[in-house]
Amino acid sequence: MFENTKQISSRRLAVLIDGDNAQPSLVEKILSEASKYGTITVRRNYGDWTTSNMGGWKDTLQTHAIQPIQQFRYTIGKNATDSAMIIDAMDLLYSGNVDAFCLVSSDSDYTRLATRIREKGFFVMGIGQKKTPRAFVNACDVFVYTENLVPKKAEKKSEKKKPTTHRRGSKPAKEQEHEIEVEQEPETPTPEPMRLLKQAFDNAVQDDGWAFLGTLGHHLRQLDPGFDARTYGFSQLSSLIRGYPKVFEIREVKGEDGNSSIYVKVKE
Repeated sequence: MFENTKQISSRRLAVLIDGDNAQPSLVEKILSEASKYGTITVRRNYGDWTTSNMGGWKDTLQTHAIQPIQQFRYTIGKNATDSAMIIDAMDLLYSGNVDAFCLVSSDSDYTRLATRIREKGFFVMGIGQKKTPRAFVNACDVFVYTENLVPKKAEKKSEKKKPTTHRRGSKPAKEQEHEIEVEQEPETPTPEPMRLLKQAFDNAVQDDGWAFLGTLGHHLRQLDPGFDARTYGFSQLSSLIRGYPKVFEIREVKGEDGNSSIYVKVKE
């Protein structure tokens, strides 16, 4: 996030959650992340609350003062939640009560909605899983992956389970009944950030060969709205840059107010 604090605090943000496509266990972190980009004035969650799969949301709604919006599924296989959320978003767009949106979903159906809101000059933030289609990610000003909202747990050797095979009759029947074969899905490799970092630097660099970190971060978001230092194991962009001391040089300049400004330069 590289915006003026005053600008962010004055921004009125509507958080619209696709209840069929989001995790209730992450709602606190979702709201916390969204609040970095504005003051949340609208909190709504859309879904068919008569179905069992929405049961996990009920306690969360009360705790975080989220308004549930009921939308019945009139036809099997059709997602009516998308339509209800899109219609509500357009109503809010022209109401004058908000000037920014946070769309919580991994569904590509919201791509055109995000594009339309940005065409109106409003800020659009998306929150969803890494499986979210690239079209929806690029339609937002900022996109945050839910995987980056959860701290990565250190793997313990004792917790790792490898699938094993046994010949029939090699173990007592009782042991075979309790034996579960665990299949682990292969993790998607994280792309190397260097290409994006250098491209953003080229866009942000000044005549003296240095680039202001805030400007560099802005261009990173322009190139990839889903760019996040947490994807690469760093809490901030400055930490990510410092992780490549052979490539980047960093200079801190203290201002009259006592605050430091960080500048970045590519080493020759």
